[in-house]
Amino acid sequence: MSDDPIARMLQTQGAVCASFGSAFYGALAPLAAAELAGAPRALFAPWEGASYRQLVDDAVALRFLGALHDLALSGEDADLAAAFPPVGDDAAAAWRVARAAIERHGARIAVFMSHEPQTNEVRRSACLLPGFLAVAAAFGLPMRCLETGASAGLNQLWNRYGYDLGAAGRWGDPASPVQLNADWSGPTPALASSVAVAETAACDRNPIDLADPAQRRRLKAYLWPDQAERMARFDAAAGVAIAAGVRVEKADAADWTAAKAAPREGLATVVFHSIFWQYLPAATQTAMRTALERHGAAVTASAPLAWLRMEPPPDAPVPIELRLTLWPGGEERLLAEVQAHGAWLTWKG
Repeated sequence: MSDDPIARMLQTQGAVCASFGSAFYGALAPLAAAELAGAPRALFAPWEGASYRQLVDDAVALRFLGALHDLALSGEDADLAAAFPPVGDDAAAAWRVARAAIERHGARIAVFMSHEPQTNEVRRSACLLPGFLAVAAAFGLPMRCLETGASAGLNQLWNRYGYDLGAAGRWGDPASPVQLNADWSGPTPALASSVAVAETAACDRNPIDLADPAQRRRLKAYLWPDQAERMARFDAAAGVAIAAGVRVEKADAADWTAAKAAPREGLATVVFHSIFWQYLPAATQTAMRTALERHGAAVTASAPLAWLRMEPPPDAPVPIELRLTLWPGGEERLLAEVQAHGAWLTWKG
């Protein structure tokens, strides 16, 4: 593996993509790592001198791959569009075309890379679902679901989707345009047959308006181009969200949690997020945790609070953990270990 942190980061990202079933990025990223000189290297100028860990924490490799995919999806570079899936699937040929495209569109790509990745992997709802159902079972109250770091808010609509959780059974709307599946292992608790969601709301530092084609394309660009099933799920979920008029408030997560998540009589307030915590500055993490604990101190049996999160553990990228904290009491439970894109779930309960 290269001693150059940027090249090493791209090599690692390729290995991760390959392990998650993207043969195209699994081959493309190492090719980029091997040929960074010139225009490609210039794209990484803001991170020159950064440590490997800093590059990974900033998801710089995903910014780079997403920028290329966004350019391909836009059609602004016909050669790149023809080289990327679903049209092309030869990573070596695609990298040759991408190097030339970087020469032509370097400024555009650099602007895309200047913003941290925003993903909205709707299949994560299949892993969040048993957490929501655990809240419903614990309190027996209608839920008020508040999502932080929501991007476009697709996972706000978790109760409108259909689910196949393998050994744990099916749940949700079998007629929904969005059907999600996850391989379940471990114990199989009884899943509540229905839940009442009284209210939903969401925030993001830079919310994505799905009604804007450019913003919708940017979000889609972070999907991996040879994973057609993920692309189709995104399109279906975006259609449901646009029809439902989903809105995401522009706000700092800690400030929004402090202002919005106070317990409310007759409702179980659920603050939730997925693959979001790692992008927060330490001060924001502390402020958000403090806000939740303050709200937790004010709950009653008829106005409880839950904190549901699907996040990597501290100082390790895997396994992704589904954790739930409930107030009254403040008890924290590890519910499951899950795959980052929602493909499988190992229930701990």
